[in-house]
Amino acid sequence: MKEITLLREIGMIARALDSISNIEFKEFDLTKGQYLYVVRICEQPGIIQEKLADLIKVDRTTAARAIAKLEKSNFIEKRNDEFNKKIKKLYPTNKALAIYPSILNEHKHSENTAMLGFSEEEKAQLATALNKMRKNIEKDWETVKRGKKRNY
Repeated sequence: MKEITLLREIGMIARALDSISNIEFKEFDLTKGQYLYVVRICEQPGIIQEKLADLIKVDRTTAARAIAKLEKSNFIEKRNDEFNKKIKKLYPTNKALAIYPSILNEHKHSENTAMLGFSEEEKAQLATALNKMRKNIEKDWETVKRGKKRNY
């Protein structure tokens, strides 16, 4: 299989799962991709915006817009760092914590569906390969994020 075909397959899977999540999470008044932020903030209360953007692999501006919307919708709250008042930490509200289990259940269902017919060995091999692929891509992500060009 050619590499470009692999990336197309991965892209199609990612877009399909994202679309499913966006449709299913409308009932919680979450809009496009906001569930990703809610999950990470619930998993890491007190995370700072820059770290959150890095985890989700979005630029700071995109993260700032999503965070502002989530704060306005009362899913998250910003609190000052106790030592440095310039640093704002992000925390889930009770509203976010209430829907967090449903989001995890959806993710678990999607992963189980995606892995139907895979042996435990195949699952482990795929996890290892995808982890390796992510680490490779993160190098380019860091380069491009800092305004540099990749060498083709």
